[in-house]
Amino acid sequence: MTYLAQTLVTKSWYLSGIVARNLQVPTGDQITDGLFLLNALLDFKQIETELIPYFTYKTNIFCVPGQETYFIPNCALIQSVTFNIGVVRYPMQYLTDTSYFGSSRVDNIQTLPFNWTYVRELGGGNLYLYFLPDQAYQLKIFGKFFLTDVSLTTDLTTVYDTSYIEYLRYALAAYMCSEYGISFNPDSQKILDSYRRKLMYLSPPDLSMQKSSILTQGASLSFAQINLGQGFQPS
Repeated sequence: MTYLAQTLVTKSWYLSGIVARNLQVPTGDQITDGLFLLNALLDFKQIETELIPYFTYKTNIFCVPGQETYFIPNCALIQSVTFNIGVVRYPMQYLTDTSYFGSSRVDNIQTLPFNWTYVRELGGGNLYLYFLPDQAYQLKIFGKFFLTDVSLTTDLTTVYDTSYIEYLRYALAAYMCSEYGISFNPDSQKILDSYRRKLMYLSPPDLSMQKSSILTQGASLSFAQINLGQGFQPS
């Protein structure tokens, strides 16, 4: 069933209580303002990434030998990055910004890109790789991307699930109340809060950790291995 953005805006005006259902019709200015607030709500999900329930798996990015930085347009969050050698996929380790940019290193080594970090920029973000890749490895990125702005004639069911559209209806109504300086209905606010909790539970952040110890068997990555073995380790 078609669900136009204009329909969502109209229903949100009714839910906000600013426009009386069955007694009033949103004016042209209210429809225009409602569309602006809807797109503002969608755009803010660039920061509020926990409320984006959709993940994307991008496999069309290739390393450039010797290049550290790769701009990923419209990327809000990266969950994991891997690289391929032929048909074999290899994991890469995420480093925090502080660890990546603040630790000591040799900058000119070109080998397998074991480590990565992601820094948000205007319109997307920069993916940083270390070591510098020595070949055009295929990267596979799993993450979240910006929600797209809509027009009044956009069929939202072609972009979002019906459950997410229902969340947007409540969130937009709360936005409208804030814009008009009035309180959102407490019962409706409780429903909106429950929707937010469910969305956050649907795609929680991955807080798992991998620990390494000097007491475990096997070789650790050392300066000698980096320069002599180019990052490869014996099995």
